[in-house]
Amino acid sequence: MAILTILTYPDPNLHKVAKALVSVDEIHKTLIKDMAETMYMSKGIGLAATQVDFHERIIVIDISEDKNDLLVLINPEIIQKKGKQEYEEGCLSVPGFYEAVERFDFIKVKSLNTSGKFFEFEARGLLSVCIQHEMDHLEGKVFVEYLSPLKQNRIKRKLIKQRKNKS
Repeated sequence: MAILTILTYPDPNLHKVAKALVSVDEIHKTLIKDMAETMYMSKGIGLAATQVDFHERIIVIDISEDKNDLLVLINPEIIQKKGKQEYEEGCLSVPGFYEAVERFDFIKVKSLNTSGKFFEFEARGLLSVCIQHEMDHLEGKVFVEYLSPLKQNRIKRKLIKQRKNKS
């Protein structure tokens, strides 16, 4: 397994729309393992393939306390949604920034698993937020784009400055 490089906002590759997988092969299974390892090493709870510059519809999530409940979603679709909740979100692609974003409280999701089989499940609370957040990445959207243009520009400037200081 390998630790992958996570793209940082405002990298233009974060705005690419991911394509659906036609089949789940060994390359994808290796990518999923690498994404999970990268997410765990980065202390995240979710990671979309777009964030590691791989533009197919794959998400890994683990919101458990002991990080032993990995959820893999391939070609996920929200097939039902209702209610609203506001949650303070962070993102591995926007390190150090947390802002409140309004999302659906309840969602029903249809997805493929790593064996290429369809399954459905319902999610509320943090899991619901995390799935919606990661699915936004697959559509080329970063959570800061829900914020005002002023906040977006402030975050963008700070991240660009941080990147320059590391060089």
